[in-house]
Amino acid sequence: MKKWTIILAIAIVLSIGFVGGASLDKWWPDKNQNQGQLTEVRREVLKEENAVISVVDEVSPAVVTVSFFGGLNEQDIGSGFVISSAEGLIITNRHVVSDQTVEYRIITFDNTELVAEKIYRDPVNDMAIIKVTPPVNGLKTIRLGDSNNLKAGQTVIAIGTALGEFRTTVTTGVISGLGRGIDAGSPYAGMTERLDNVIQTDAAINPGNSGGPLLNSSGEVIGVNVAVSQAGQNISFAIPINVVKEAIKNFVATGKFSRPYFGVRFQMLSEKMAAANSVPQGAYVVEIMPNSPAAKAFLLPGDIIEQIDGIGLTETVGLTELINRKKVGEEVKLNVYRSGKETTVKVVLEEI
Repeated sequence: MKKWTIILAIAIVLSIGFVGGASLDKWWPDKNQNQGQLTEVRREVLKEENAVISVVDEVSPAVVTVSFFGGLNEQDIGSGFVISSAEGLIITNRHVVSDQTVEYRIITFDNTELVAEKIYRDPVNDMAIIKVTPPVNGLKTIRLGDSNNLKAGQTVIAIGTALGEFRTTVTTGVISGLGRGIDAGSPYAGMTERLDNVIQTDAAINPGNSGGPLLNSSGEVIGVNVAVSQAGQNISFAIPINVVKEAIKNFVATGKFSRPYFGVRFQMLSEKMAAANSVPQGAYVVEIMPNSPAAKAFLLPGDIIEQIDGIGLTETVGLTELINRKKVGEEVKLNVYRSGKETTVKVVLEEI
């Protein structure tokens, strides 16, 4: 009897074990699957980190620091990046090199100092081209990307001289918005100007980063860092690289920034904003500059410019970019929404 009691007890224990095991599997049936998902997440994080590291390694040698020398004072004031090694051409912001009474120098990734021989300042956009004599070992250049197909949430990388002190500072973030309008300037230069259709990002950008590249995960420049919001955190802005590319093309062809002048201050209406106000998407005219081409064509504040030569204005293809594609003296046809009606206006662009 005792023998059978022992056997029965063992059977019960084994039975509980099997039931317990089944019960555990019922409550945690995907423990192996969860482990696999966690491993996959780690792989994705590592993949993203490696992509950023790869971009930084590739691009950093082409990012420079802009310094000025006035009297006995020397200060790093901004950033830039090389677009032509053979000709020694460097892109930065105009507000970084706005003072024409001081000497500017360029400090490369390996701390080589180059004198800014000539500076070409764009009268329309906050950008400038600095010409230097390349060192014997040459200059590294950066590939220019395409800013027309950017998406909110896209990963971006910024490199520059943060706070005019920390050279080759790397920050990452995402594109937070497109088609923004801002007042940009420099605490060093004491000036501001209006910029429209810029890229908003949450990548940390500080004074001193101005003029440096905003990059995609392929290491291509998609914007030129230009400003940071003083009213909020993690709100920074960059000029779309396609605007810069048009300016470079103009410069290469003419040797100067011979820019078409339109003469309006405007705000881009997003599709959502336009729908909320029951108006078409486009450029809302805020102000007309006196004696400008826009004034001569009788454009009015409150007009909404929907198209230029048949191309619709959107958050990613703005008024500034389309005007910059035109030539001085060229006539453009505008489709305009005015007081609830559609009209056509022709404007002859002048040189600024």
